[in-house]
Amino acid sequence: MSVATRRDFLRLGGVAAPALAAGGGWLAGVVSALAVEEVLPKHVTPETIRAVVKGLDYLAAQQADDGSWITGGGQVYPVAMTGLAGMALLAHGDTPTRGKYSRNVQGAVEYLVRCGTETGLITGPGQDGGIPMHGHGFALLFLASVYGMITKEALRKQVQTVVRKAVVLTSQGQSGAGGWTYTPGTGDEGSVTVTQVQGLRAAQNAGFLVPRSVIEEAVKYLDKCRTPEGGIQYSLSSPTGPRLPISAAAVATLYNAGQFDGPIATDCLKYVWDQFRTVEGWSKGGGHDYYAHLYASQGFYMAGDAYWDEYFPRARDQLLAQQQPDGSWNGDGIGQVFGTSVAAIILQLPFKFLPVFQR
Repeated sequence: MSVATRRDFLRLGGVAAPALAAGGGWLAGVVSALAVEEVLPKHVTPETIRAVVKGLDYLAAQQADDGSWITGGGQVYPVAMTGLAGMALLAHGDTPTRGKYSRNVQGAVEYLVRCGTETGLITGPGQDGGIPMHGHGFALLFLASVYGMITKEALRKQVQTVVRKAVVLTSQGQSGAGGWTYTPGTGDEGSVTVTQVQGLRAAQNAGFLVPRSVIEEAVKYLDKCRTPEGGIQYSLSSPTGPRLPISAAAVATLYNAGQFDGPIATDCLKYVWDQFRTVEGWSKGGGHDYYAHLYASQGFYMAGDAYWDEYFPRARDQLLAQQQPDGSWNGDGIGQVFGTSVAAIILQLPFKFLPVFQR
C-alpha cells in the first residue's frame, strides 16, 4: 500500500479521521497512513493543518481578478501583499501548475511579472504606498522561489528577465553604508534591508548571479547597527537601542547570508531568544508582533531543535486561538491578507517547501 502524503491530507481538507475511515477503500488507507506519527512533522497537528487550509482558502478567495492581493485593512501595498501571499501558497507545496491553489500561484506570478519595470523595480502604479522597495523585496523573494516550478517556457523567460533586472536594481540601490530603505539608493534601515537580502538569497538559490560583495556589505551594515545588548537598532541614523522585530529579522537575514556561527548572528540570536522567553504571550513586537514572529520563527527553525521545540508549540497554539471564523488572521493592524500570509508561512515551515527558509 502506498503511503499517504501530506498533500493527500491537505487535499481532503484535514477531515477528521473517523469520517474518512467510514468511507473504506482508499480513504481508509489514507487515514491508516495518517495515523502514523511520521506523516506530519514534529509539533504539526491535524488541527494545524485544518487551520492552514482554512487560511489559504481565505487568501484564495481574496485574490483580485488581476492576480494581486491588497491588505484587507484599508491599506493597499499590492506588490508586497502579493509576494507574501504567494509565499504562503508555495509553503503549502503548490506550484503554478499543481495543487489546490495552482491558479492562485499562477495569477500571482503573472501579476508581479506585469509589475516589473525597465529599471528593474517591481512595483505598481501606486508605488506600494510610496515605499516600493518593501514590495520589491517580497516580490523578488516570491518570483525567485517560484521560478524553478514554472513549466510554461514563455512565462519562465518573463520571470527570468524580471528577476535578473530586480537583482541588478537591488544591488545598485544599496546605500554606501550597506543597507536599503524605502526607495532605491536613498538611505538605509533594517526592515527593507531584510527584504532585499532574502530576495537576493532566493535568487541565488534559483541560479541567478548575485554579487557576493552586495551580501557582504549588507552583513557589515547589520553589524554596524548592532547594539551592546546584541540586538539591532532601526537604522544607523536612529541609535535608539535594539528593536526586537528588526533583530528577529536580522537573525533570519544573517542566516540567509550564510552567517550561521558568526559573532553577529550568535549575539543577535541570543538577544532575540532571551526576549522571546522573557515576554509571555504572543505580543513581542510592540505592535509589530506578526512581523516579529515571521522572522523569529525562521531564525529559530534554522537555529535547530533546541529553539524550535520550545518556540513552535506555543506559537502554533497562539495562532490557532487567534484565527477568525472566516479563516483569516488580522496581523499588526495591517490587515487580513498580511496576517493570514504570515500565519500560514509560520505554521508550514516544518514542511520544508521553501528552500530560502531552510538551513
